[in-house]
Amino acid sequence: MTDLKELLKHTSRSLYLSARCLPAAVREPFAIGYLLCRYADSIADTALLAPDKRLKWIKIFPSLISQPDAQRQQELVQEISGSSSNIYEEKLLQNLPACQEAFDHLPDIQKKMILEVVHAVCQGMEMDLQVFPPERAHLIYALPNKKELETYCHLMGGEPGVFWSRLIVSHVELSLPNKEFLSLGKDIGDALQIVNILRDLPRDLRIGRCYIPEEDLKPCGLRPEDLLEQINSPRFEPVKQKWIDWGRQKLRSAKAYFAALPKTQLRHRAAVAWPVLWAADTLNKLEKETNLLDSGHKVKIPRSRIYFTMAMTPFLLLSNILFNWWLQHKLGPLPEERAQKK
Repeated sequence: MTDLKELLKHTSRSLYLSARCLPAAVREPFAIGYLLCRYADSIADTALLAPDKRLKWIKIFPSLISQPDAQRQQELVQEISGSSSNIYEEKLLQNLPACQEAFDHLPDIQKKMILEVVHAVCQGMEMDLQVFPPERAHLIYALPNKKELETYCHLMGGEPGVFWSRLIVSHVELSLPNKEFLSLGKDIGDALQIVNILRDLPRDLRIGRCYIPEEDLKPCGLRPEDLLEQINSPRFEPVKQKWIDWGRQKLRSAKAYFAALPKTQLRHRAAVAWPVLWAADTLNKLEKETNLLDSGHKVKIPRSRIYFTMAMTPFLLLSNILFNWWLQHKLGPLPEERAQKK
């Protein structure tokens, strides 16, 4: 049988580090949920199928899992196999039956959680396929306004954050009401998604997708296609900063989220702390990057930062104060707080 742990490891290295910390009862459904969402993402992005064909598969993908049809699944596998140059992602594409088998062995309550997050993520991918032009159309469309981008972040990041939080709630007694904890998890997921959007901006622009709202670009005298030119980086800075600050505000929710986890739950606390701190580091690198529009340069934190954070874990796990201080140090003050100090 295919080793799903290896698929997770090679399709998302940083996420794998966090997932590896989780207790086994949570780790397995988390990994299966992620891999199914990643599978749907591969459907939405494959160049082998026309956008309308991809949209058809995305719309029915959750039902393919909830009411499995081996023949239909095999048809899907055949249509998208060979679409990735990454050997491990390609291996994932060919192993939908293995993911299905693992899903089928989960308790019903975990199946329900996974289907909800897969459905939400597929809705986000429907937005991609319905709003943006085909990759080879040589056109760039932008989301119209802030509300649309926030909705997209909620579907692609916030709902996975809620999924993670529901898994925790099902195994851990928290110091917060469950509803409040899930809301904080949504905020953290939103923040992680805006990090992905800003980091991947140059690549997405080149396939016709501008997630930055048109209503933000216009006051700066910018059109979506202007973001293809590095010379426009200075004019884009205020827009970039606005969404970095939005991500930082959302990421602040991690303080209360982390504190709600009992100090006896070391694995859960580590799995929460790492992605939050790495996201804060990435926001800082994005802020310092003066040429975010350069398609030849991808913003990412160095491995040394990842390993340093992991080395500090024993101190973080036992101290909410230290975690809060370190996260706040990375996030810094928000615009209104900076204004008050002047």
